[in-house]
Amino acid sequence: MVFEGHTSYVILNLYPYNNGHLMVVPNRHVGSLAALTTEEMNEVGRLTQRCETALTEAYQPHGFNIGVNLGKPAGAGILDHVHVHVVPRWNGDTNFISVVGDMRVLPESLGASAARLRPIFARLNA
Repeated sequence: MVFEGHTSYVILNLYPYNNGHLMVVPNRHVGSLAALTTEEMNEVGRLTQRCETALTEAYQPHGFNIGVNLGKPAGAGILDHVHVHVVPRWNGDTNFISVVGDMRVLPESLGASAARLRPIFARLNA
C-alpha cells in the first residue's frame, strides 16, 4: 500500500502498464461509482488528484491515463470492486508492448516505485 485514507487507499498495480501505475481503491467492495457514498466518492476523487501530483513529482510524466473499468466487458480485472487507474505516460513509452507482445517492460520494481512514492504521499497528506 502506498497511502491509506479514511474510506479509500492507494496501491501500485500488481501488473502495471508503466512505472508508477497507481490504483485508488475504496475500502468497501462495490461494483460501480454510483454505489459509492458521497464521502467515498469525494475521497476517491481527492486521492486521484493526489496520485497525479505525486506521480508528477516522482516521475515527471508527459501525460496520464486516468480511468475506471466497470464490468468484465470493459476490462475490469476485479469484478464488483470499483477502482481508479492512474497511469503515467511519456512520449515514446513502450506501453503498446503490453497489447501486441503480451509482456511488460518496466525499468523499476514495484518495491522501488513504492519507496519513491510513499514519502511524497506522506508529505502531501500533512
